[in-house]
Amino acid sequence: MSAPASSAPTASNALFDTFARAPLAFERGEGAWLFTPEGEAYLDFSAGIAVNSLGHANPTLVAALTEQAGKLWHTSNLFRIPGQERLAERLVAASFADRVFFANSGAEANECAIKTARRYHYVNGQPERFRIITVEGAFHGRTLATLAAGGQQKYLDGFGPKAEGFDQVPFGDISLIKAAVTPETAAIMIEPIQGEGGVRAFSNGYLRELRALCDAEGLLLIMDEVQTGVGRIGKLFAYEWTGITPDILTLAKGIGGGFPLGACLATNEAAKGMTPGTHGTTFGGNPLAMAVGNAVLDVVLADGFLDHVRETGIYLKQRLAALVDQHQDVFDGVRGEGLLVGLHGVKPVPEIVGALRAEHMLVAGAGDNVVRLLPPLTVGRDEVDAAIAKLEAAAAALAPARLEA
Repeated sequence: MSAPASSAPTASNALFDTFARAPLAFERGEGAWLFTPEGEAYLDFSAGIAVNSLGHANPTLVAALTEQAGKLWHTSNLFRIPGQERLAERLVAASFADRVFFANSGAEANECAIKTARRYHYVNGQPERFRIITVEGAFHGRTLATLAAGGQQKYLDGFGPKAEGFDQVPFGDISLIKAAVTPETAAIMIEPIQGEGGVRAFSNGYLRELRALCDAEGLLLIMDEVQTGVGRIGKLFAYEWTGITPDILTLAKGIGGGFPLGACLATNEAAKGMTPGTHGTTFGGNPLAMAVGNAVLDVVLADGFLDHVRETGIYLKQRLAALVDQHQDVFDGVRGEGLLVGLHGVKPVPEIVGALRAEHMLVAGAGDNVVRLLPPLTVGRDEVDAAIAKLEAAAAALAPARLEA
């Protein structure tokens, strides 16, 4: 059968047809800007979906990767990797954790978290405790297990039976999580702010109640900080705003600054079942990734950097609130924290994303008709002002014609 006709340029037919790609390609980047081969500049407020945490072609990351590339790329985890040990020690020193496992992506980090939680109860003599409670609207990855953890039917359809062991509860009602706990429950897994789910934040009180519930029931608390971690909301980790700590935490996206890198952090107690042979990875923690991850921390943990993120995040939300007031026929609310911010649309999000692309600004859509703004953490007021100007132009283009009084 012939392929359906399309009015837009298409990607190579040699690729799997799993992405609805925009008819755009970029040749280079600098900071918060991307440039096409023709030299057109686009303001990047998606940052590879919260990945390019320090912007494009960041000189610190380029230098670290280039230096390491001239030395050693890969040895495997059959041997010690000094950069891996250093990055793990730094993450431990900056967090609740005692142990770190490195992977290549958020999905792999979450797979490790799931296995760590189940293995914990197994070595405690309770192998029946393997189920994990998650919240509807969550997104934990694209593997079969992490799809089941997220529970979104649109991602599960067509891939056979859903992986066993995950129980979803509706967003925001702590009593429903309490009611979902059974003798088979091993853990609760949650994103402090649901990114793909529409930039929906859980209150600090809700997260504190989860911690208390886990302590009372002997459960592990897993925080998926693949999108919120590494400074995205103004602290190195989102849990630092809550007054509690998880037992297991996952990272990816921003920790590599654009290089594939994920991590699963855990306490000694939570990780006690992860002994030699229970888990592994070929590429995870490779010298190239570790060089970049350490360089990211060099920048993010430098004096004043997270202060800058917090200040810029406040300024961005203030400007967005004013934008919503002026364009209520296009937007009706602002969500999120720091530099993980969502605009709830009155117009359909695909239309808003398209109008912004016409203004040479890149954003990401999310569930519940939300436009996500995920700029590099290095942006300042100038980039925010440029983004607001483009948002205003896009909103004006989308607004229905107003009748003169």
